[in-house]
Amino acid sequence: MSEHSHEELLARVSSDYYLENRSKVEIAVSHDISRFQVARLLTEARERGIVEIKVHYPAHISAAEIRQLESWLGIREVIVADSTSGDEGQARGILAKAAAAEISRQAPAGGTLGISWSRILDVASMLVRDLPRCDIVQLAGALPTEGESNPLELIQRLGHLSGGLTWPLWSPLVVEDPTTAAGLRRQPEIAGALAKADSLDLAIVAIGAWKSGGSTVWERAEAEVREAAVEAGAVAECSGRLLNAAGAAVESGLDEQIIAVTVKQLQRTEKVIAVSHGRARADAVRAVAKAGFVTTLIVDIPLARALADLMDQENSQ
Repeated sequence: MSEHSHEELLARVSSDYYLENRSKVEIAVSHDISRFQVARLLTEARERGIVEIKVHYPAHISAAEIRQLESWLGIREVIVADSTSGDEGQARGILAKAAAAEISRQAPAGGTLGISWSRILDVASMLVRDLPRCDIVQLAGALPTEGESNPLELIQRLGHLSGGLTWPLWSPLVVEDPTTAAGLRRQPEIAGALAKADSLDLAIVAIGAWKSGGSTVWERAEAEVREAAVEAGAVAECSGRLLNAAGAAVESGLDEQIIAVTVKQLQRTEKVIAVSHGRARADAVRAVAKAGFVTTLIVDIPLARALADLMDQENSQ
C-alpha cells in the first residue's frame, strides 16, 4: 500500500469513528480489517496529526441548576460527577466512584438489591467497600465486551461484601434465537432471578441511547431488529429494554431476545439509581426520566449541560 493510500485509510477510519460515531467493529467489517487494526489506525492518526482532538472543559453546574434539572426531570436527586477530565477512562472512573458511594449509601439492610451491567457499574462494583447484609440480584444477562469483567463477577463481588444470597442470571443478555431465549427464561435458576426482580428495594441501572455508539446492546442486535425499533420510536435503552421519547416501553423483536429485568419491574421498585454519561445520551435520559422509575440520576458534566439545554428548549416553546 502506498503512503498516500495509507493516509487516506487513516483519514477514512478516523472519520467513521469520530465523525460518524461508528463502532470499531462496524469499521473493521466495512474496511475488511480487524477491530484491533482499527484501534491501531486511530492511534496512528492521532500521533501523525491527521486527527486533532480539542477538549473544551464546561463550567461547573451550580446547585440551583441541579435543582432545576431535578424538578424538570421529575427525579428526586440528580448527582453531577465532576468529570472534567478529557480522558474517557478517567471520566468513567469518576462516575463509577459516585455510583459506588450511592450504592453503599442506599443499599437496603435486610432487603434486595438488583444491579445491571455496564462499564461504569462494573468499575463501581470494584469501588464499593461496605454493604449491609442484603440479597444481590443480577438484572441483565451477560454482554461480552473486551477487557472488562462480566456481570457474574460483579454479582459475586457485591454478594461477598453483603454476605447475603446472590441471584445470578446464567444467560447472555441478547439471545440470537427467540425460541432459545424463551427456553432459557423457563430454566429454574433464570426464572428465579427474573422473578426476584419483582420485589427489589433498590435497583442500579445504566441508560444508553438507542443508536450506534450509544448503547452496547445496539451492536448485539440484528440490523433489522434495531432499525425496526428505531422506526417504532425507540430512543433509549436500559438493561436491554427500549423506551420512546414519551418514556413508554417500545415493543420490538428485541424483547423476545432479551434476558433482563422489565420496565414494569423497575417501575415497581422503590428506589432506582441510574447512571449515564455524554451529551449524546441527553434525549435518552429524558425519555427514561419520563418512564418514572429513576429516583437518583448520576451524570457527568457534559450530559448535565446537554440536559440543561434540552430543558431550556422545552421551556421556551
